[in-house]
Amino acid sequence: MDYWNSTLGSGFILMGILNDSGSPELLCATITVLYMLALTSNGLLLLVIIKDSQLHVPMYFLLGQLSLMDLLFTSVVTPKALMDFLRGENTISFGGCALQMFLALMLGGAEDLLLAFMAYDRYVAICHPLNYMVFMRPRVCWLLVATSWILASISAFVYTMYTMHYPFRMSWKIRHLLCEIPPLLKLACADTSRYELFVYVMGVTFLIPPLVTIISSYALILCTALHMPSNEGKQKALVTCSSHLMVVGLFYGAATFMYVLPSSLHSSKQDNIISVFYTVVTPALNPLIYSLRNKEVMGALRRVLGEYML
Repeated sequence: MDYWNSTLGSGFILMGILNDSGSPELLCATITVLYMLALTSNGLLLLVIIKDSQLHVPMYFLLGQLSLMDLLFTSVVTPKALMDFLRGENTISFGGCALQMFLALMLGGAEDLLLAFMAYDRYVAICHPLNYMVFMRPRVCWLLVATSWILASISAFVYTMYTMHYPFRMSWKIRHLLCEIPPLLKLACADTSRYELFVYVMGVTFLIPPLVTIISSYALILCTALHMPSNEGKQKALVTCSSHLMVVGLFYGAATFMYVLPSSLHSSKQDNIISVFYTVVTPALNPLIYSLRNKEVMGALRRVLGEYML
């Protein structure tokens, strides 16, 4: 079988969902609208959190980081996919593919850890309110955020370097929206079974502890909320937590499908649909889920927009 050694001068062809769709123009328009919604909603949420002093608390600091990650994640993939479709050119250089993979893995891994830290923040706020500003003081918040970015960057770097060291087939068409590990390994003309097992084990290892933290935190929160004497406090706690759990479900559902399910259960069409979901749909929905049901965020948004309109 012919193969070539990967060099910076070589490249790939990304055959994403826009190329395989029966109505590519309609899908392109839909993705464009979702991308603009993601940019606008995440950008506005970041602006509000930065500008409004009433939101300068740990919960909204972490929420701002989530919006930043979503904004960057969708921008790593979506603009190139749309421009490639409009120009009719789907090529990506070897270096560009490696960079896209690194950024996507880094941002996805950082969000994985951040969601667990956000669950811990809600647990402390609801179950230990008197000690909240002790456990979640500014130094601790910055440490949690830095941990998310640093661990995710190290993990993404290792994954990217090892994946891209394989020789690939001459038919270098990646049937996926972006450069990711599962579709790239299908092009490798070397035995990748051990590495696929490693990816599976590390995927489970990276996903399960944060997920256990989230489930444990919300189980304790639910027990505490049900014993609250105030109906208003109970309702506020449940609304805040339900919003977070919706975001968690969207993120972990897609991540589990891509990196935990065995490769035998994957198909190019399914992977493409899931990739659109977590690179475009989820970043557009997250800020809406958090803000539309949050009176504090909506109030801050009105105040900030009022300042700019005066």
